[in-house]
Amino acid sequence: MTWSIVARDSDGAFGVAVASRFFAVGAHCPHGRAGIGVVSTQALVNPHYGPKALDLLSKRVAAAEVVARVVGEDEGRDHRQLHLVDGNGTVAAHTGKACIDWCGQLAGEAFSVAGNMLAGPAVLEATAEAFRKARGAFGERLIAALAAGDAAGGDKRGKQAAALLVYTSEDYPFLDIRVDDHAEPLVELRRLYQVSLERYQPFVRCLPSRARPAGITDRALIEDEIARSQRP
Repeated sequence: MTWSIVARDSDGAFGVAVASRFFAVGAHCPHGRAGIGVVSTQALVNPHYGPKALDLLSKRVAAAEVVARVVGEDEGRDHRQLHLVDGNGTVAAHTGKACIDWCGQLAGEAFSVAGNMLAGPAVLEATAEAFRKARGAFGERLIAALAAGDAAGGDKRGKQAAALLVYTSEDYPFLDIRVDDHAEPLVELRRLYQVSLERYQPFVRCLPSRARPAGITDRALIEDEIARSQRP
């Protein structure tokens, strides 16, 4: 009852964008870890898939083997859908035979699109094509991809929730934006993304990081960083 895109950007960032006719889809479906990969677990969602898959990826287990191990130990595997991309940009996916039509997955270069209970295969095709053609920031491209899938029919039951999760270099996410209940969740997700550009994204760049363990603590410098980000 969901479709999503998981991707690795050329700079090593990882992202998941997901939409569904189900409340708070961002709570249990998307998972990520900096430098390791991203996962989306969906259909009759098993939230344990995300941490288990990321733990295996962190041990450099191959993407296809990760999917095989995670679903192999779950008696409910036929009702699950899982896809992921690893640190090398390799993708792998599982769509259980009991997932509701239309369901399936589509692999691209360092990205994967998967969904179930969709209007048809055109949803995934449009999502993938839009992501390939999109320009701009990583998060914007992920949202644009889902918007194209939505225009192609999306979840055949309708719309309710959407989410965007992006990891860059740190253990904490660079972006974690959720729309839990909205008549036009992707429109609202895009609006919230635009709001994040005003102060949130530049502020996150000032937080403690691997490269700068204390971060920026001078509030004047933080305001300067925010002002710079808003210049044309």
